[in-house]
Amino acid sequence: MKQILTLISGVIFGIGLTVSGMTDPARVRGFLDLFGAWDPTLAFVMGGALLVMAVAWVIQPRMVKPLVDTTFHLPGTRHIDGKLVGGAVLFGAGWGLGGLCPGPAIASLGTAPDIAAIGTFVLAMVGGMLLHRLATSKS
Repeated sequence: MKQILTLISGVIFGIGLTVSGMTDPARVRGFLDLFGAWDPTLAFVMGGALLVMAVAWVIQPRMVKPLVDTTFHLPGTRHIDGKLVGGAVLFGAGWGLGGLCPGPAIASLGTAPDIAAIGTFVLAMVGGMLLHRLATSKS
């Protein structure tokens, strides 16, 4: 049951990203172009996501456990360190340069007219994840 709900959630997320235009790198770059032809679409998508999360933040503390798991898997710390800041900088730079972040990139694999560029982005993203895993497994 858990895997089915995970799949359904992922499909709904991918459809939402596609319908909202977040799988279009030009739209994301347009949002980041504050002094040019600014496109506010991403701000509305983020606002909608914040509303959904606000509801979740109110509901979650009142629940004994999640609907399809034994415990909640929440972050254990609020500590800000160099790894967090460095990761955020890398994520932001990649997002700004590529116009995509992981969710929209994967959703784009099924809908993108320029599959070569999206495929290259996804391969680079997976490569970065593997490099991170290698680098952190030794420490």
